[in-house]
Amino acid sequence: MKILVLGSGAREHAIILALKSEDAGHELLAAPGNAGIARDAEIVDVDMLDGAAVTEFANEHGVNLVIVGPEAPLVAGVADVLREHGIPVFGPGKAAAALEGSKAFAKRIMEEAGVPTGRATHARSLDEVAAALDAFGAPHVVKADGLAAGKGVIVTSDRQAALDHAAEYLPTGPVLVEEFLSGPEVSLFFLSDGDTVRALSPAQDFKRALDGDEGPNTGGMGAYSPLPWLAERFGGEDAFVQHVTDEVALPVIRRLDEEGTPFIGLLYAGLIVTEAGVRVIEFNARFGDPETQVVLPRLVTPLSRLLLAAATGTLEDEPAPAFSDDVAVTVVVASEGYPESPVTGRPITGIVEAEAIAGVHVAHAATAQADDGGLIATGGRVLNVVARGADFREARERAYRGIAEIRLEGSHHRTDIAARVAQ
Repeated sequence: MKILVLGSGAREHAIILALKSEDAGHELLAAPGNAGIARDAEIVDVDMLDGAAVTEFANEHGVNLVIVGPEAPLVAGVADVLREHGIPVFGPGKAAAALEGSKAFAKRIMEEAGVPTGRATHARSLDEVAAALDAFGAPHVVKADGLAAGKGVIVTSDRQAALDHAAEYLPTGPVLVEEFLSGPEVSLFFLSDGDTVRALSPAQDFKRALDGDEGPNTGGMGAYSPLPWLAERFGGEDAFVQHVTDEVALPVIRRLDEEGTPFIGLLYAGLIVTEAGVRVIEFNARFGDPETQVVLPRLVTPLSRLLLAAATGTLEDEPAPAFSDDVAVTVVVASEGYPESPVTGRPITGIVEAEAIAGVHVAHAATAQADDGGLIATGGRVLNVVARGADFREARERAYRGIAEIRLEGSHHRTDIAARVAQ
């Protein structure tokens, strides 16, 4: 197939690597891509936020499938334009993508679908925020209603910090104040064709910038998959996945279909396992980053077959996706100053040496080719060092050996990714 992947991060690189690993002769295109993606796909000049331009390109070049990676083109309605012209696209339309684009919309859908989630108040002023903070008590959870690149959420016991966070986002719209839910978090992806869903393997990511879940929230500093500790509460991964499929994914997909906004693409369920049961923290309308980087390397079923089935309404004909018994760990290498004010433009070396380690590959998140032919960092999260192994101890050892080979002045990473499951 000729496949166009929209996006420029490590998530998109992971998708392209999974498609390339099928050895099916796919012609892979990417827009806008990055320096790492350019090694594995042809970079094409098309604005991923312009639905008409993407559609024109896809028609002119005979693209068989468009995969929308990040949230911005989804919320911009790029998938709608492609579908109107009969081009198979994996990614929801603008109305369904509001599940990620608006926290208030997501809460309403969950309530109407009977999906378990935390209590929340939709606040439009600082007075309303303050009242909700006092009603729910500490720790305080405040979320920007719209897209915020993974950094619109604060969880803090400092009431003033919560108010300051709300004040930052209120000029652009309302914020959500939610009750704090305690327990381990799980990311679970569902492929959907608007009717049928197929779950992928669970993962856990690490949002805080520093070891021990300290520091500010980020877009994600690492992840691992699968989650062996699910056996303690649910008797195993399969039982957990079935529970979330029945109680969360299917009710939401059916509710959206009833509203006339079928969800075709990737439903990301951000979950927390509380003492009272599984609760939804948030939904995203696309593959998560960095969880995709550890889920897709373990996928045995051809990714292209699954995504095309979802895009063309034939997912019911596909069996449950199969995964290898290997485990996967990824550690993010971030620029100095990330997430507040990342320093960019610095040279990167050591990737070749890192990828020479057994079971290790590097997914590029924010890289570009320098004038001298080398690589430079262009953003906050720069690289994902991904390692597979027979167990988490082996995978972690490989990942951190790979990290040790990377050279980026001032860079930082967490040293405790998947440490608990490796004991």
